[in-house]
Amino acid sequence: MTTTTDELVSYEDALATYDPVMGLEVHVELGTKTKMFCGCSTELGAAPNSQTCPTCLGMPGSLPVVNATGVESAIKIGLALHCEIAEWCRFARKNYFYPDMPKNFQTSQYDEPIAFDGYLDVQLEDGEVFRVEIERAHMEEDTGKSTHVGGATGRIHGASHSLLDYNRAGIPLIEIVTKPIEGAGERAPEVAKAYVAELRELIKALGVSEARMEQGQMRCDVNLSLRPHGREQFGTRSETKNVNSLRSVERAARFEIQRHAAVLNSGGTIIQETRHFHEDTGSTTSGRVKEEAEDYRYFPEPDLVPVAPSREWVEELRAGLPEQPLARRNRLREEWGVSAHDMQSILNAGAIDPIVATIEAGADAASARKWWMGELARSANESGKDLEDLPITAAQVARVAQLVASGDLNDKLARQVIEGVLAGDGTPDEVVDKRGLKVVSDEGALTAAVDEAIAGNQGVADKIRGGKVAAAGALVGAVMKATRGQADAARVKELILEKLGVSEG
Repeated sequence: MTTTTDELVSYEDALATYDPVMGLEVHVELGTKTKMFCGCSTELGAAPNSQTCPTCLGMPGSLPVVNATGVESAIKIGLALHCEIAEWCRFARKNYFYPDMPKNFQTSQYDEPIAFDGYLDVQLEDGEVFRVEIERAHMEEDTGKSTHVGGATGRIHGASHSLLDYNRAGIPLIEIVTKPIEGAGERAPEVAKAYVAELRELIKALGVSEARMEQGQMRCDVNLSLRPHGREQFGTRSETKNVNSLRSVERAARFEIQRHAAVLNSGGTIIQETRHFHEDTGSTTSGRVKEEAEDYRYFPEPDLVPVAPSREWVEELRAGLPEQPLARRNRLREEWGVSAHDMQSILNAGAIDPIVATIEAGADAASARKWWMGELARSANESGKDLEDLPITAAQVARVAQLVASGDLNDKLARQVIEGVLAGDGTPDEVVDKRGLKVVSDEGALTAAVDEAIAGNQGVADKIRGGKVAAAGALVGAVMKATRGQADAARVKELILEKLGVSEG
């Protein structure tokens, strides 16, 4: 019976009958300067097929050489995932035909990965920690890129022709494969998202890749199957390929749970296949029947020597590992005095590193959080950029915070300064000078503005004299308007009360 169905079982009904089992395969493009087996550049943005050579194009007689930095990055990832590091491992040829595979095989690792048997602890939204067991992390190379032209969907079906760019062919990849993830129940999609998010933070902390999912530097294949409650045997899995955002990982897992349940409930059979995820609808569609390992005819790569990292080198790399992201977040949360919920929001916004850098540049923690999670987060959202891609440095944000702390700026003026820096008008100090944004601190000018506000609002002044101190806000507003927002509101209120002979208490 076909696996296709237009109907979905509700998520609640699916979980009432079945237990989801997941397996996540994450591909990470390493940030090496050259490809995995040749000296071609990996720099993005070059003209199509301009970063190729006989080796990465699979020309007869060309011989590969292993990228040592790629091996080092693989070991770092394995160690950070608490894996065992192989004392001896080999590359293998994974044979299959696809137009963007110029050699007709992919150089990968099969039964001898460089790292195996590890785990990664991930924290869910409510603070619960879920351990994801790692099966293996192995080295391989990326394929080229196909662009299908003439169709409505951008896929090969319906296209009039395809263009191939082999600049990406041979770029170093690490594939990280989990063991079957069981026991997550209704939280399975959330666990999948949290795992990929935590893995991305770990990869970035190691400095081995920028792990930008939107640029394809990190991609997730979501394997999912269902089994009736009480049964130990796994169901048939589907594999949703190349999911490239955290939200999409969660949505793909959720959709497949509902789809599998609908097929099984109708008496159908799940076929092991690859599927495509569609961002616009949150749905998946069938790709191709999934091969088993034997279909790839793996055999040892005869042109590459085995990799045998010394134990001394491995321990040296272990000693240089950075703090685990989860441990770091917990430490920073205590140092900053924020709740677990607030820390999750900071993580989701990608603001941890900018805030840390701003504190290191001289700002206090509260001010750094305030500007990155407020004005700058809003600007990033409006421009569709990541926080770290905004044209402002941590040192500049720290300088804005310092100007506020010293009384030279108030919050309103500080927002204008940040706006000016983002617009390319210069440093915070240059923007202040160019736009005349400094707080009016001349007591004479402030006193004159206060006198004018009182004279023009005698009714309000009488209320204040009568004890309604809260009414002073109206006069403060009048002074702020007169000074174009450049007065110190607190000092203005003090002057108003002094003039009217009223005590704050």
